[in-house]
Amino acid sequence: MICYYITDRRQFAGDAREQWRRLLAKIAEAARAGIDYIQLRERDLMPQELEILAQEAVETIRQVYAGDAANHLSNASPKKRRTRLLINSRVDIALAAGADGVHLRSGDLAASEARVIWDRAATKGKPGMAKEPFLVAVSCHTLAELRSAESHGADFSVFAPVFEKVTFPQAQGIGLQALRKACSQGFRPANLEGVGAGHMPVLALGGVTMDNAAACLEAGAAGIAAIRLFQDHDVAETLSELRELRVR
Repeated sequence: MICYYITDRRQFAGDAREQWRRLLAKIAEAARAGIDYIQLRERDLMPQELEILAQEAVETIRQVYAGDAANHLSNASPKKRRTRLLINSRVDIALAAGADGVHLRSGDLAASEARVIWDRAATKGKPGMAKEPFLVAVSCHTLAELRSAESHGADFSVFAPVFEKVTFPQAQGIGLQALRKACSQGFRPANLEGVGAGHMPVLALGGVTMDNAAACLEAGAAGIAAIRLFQDHDVAETLSELRELRVR
């Protein structure tokens, strides 16, 4: 199961400096817990500020991973898969910060275009680029957007909002039935150009809690994407509970 923490530092208490500090601490906590992906979503920041935060987030995860590797060598703890960091919408900032990929909105450039930009930078040997393959996630709200994301080679999509958003009561959830269709391979036309033999993972987002996460997984979701579910709770405990749901 894929677990995807989406950041929002403004939900932390304190002034701007304290929110920044607490966000980096939460990113470190999430990485130590072994969360799969983190989306740095701070949309209110100016590009220069976002780049600085992205660089600090990359370094924070790197330090956690380096510590885990050292512990593994000393047999103090098992080695975990490294948490991957994606930057919201900005391929250029992902490149500059040495992040692992980008999270695109449905109205942004296509996933295939983002890969072209990344590949061109790779051929020029840009310093600081992640050694692992560039990741592209896409936010989708309709089946048509899902088809487009997969046809352009997105690694996975985030389908939202499944339930009503807590922070935006007026935003109506699309429901489990829509999520079930989104997670089914049957909705894709067999002749859709560009779609490979694989099945793009679809993550559930929007009002997902521990009470309804199991229903999302039963509907076929490959994982859970959330802000509050991870940011407002102990990440290790939350991951343990979610993975237990998958076992059932």
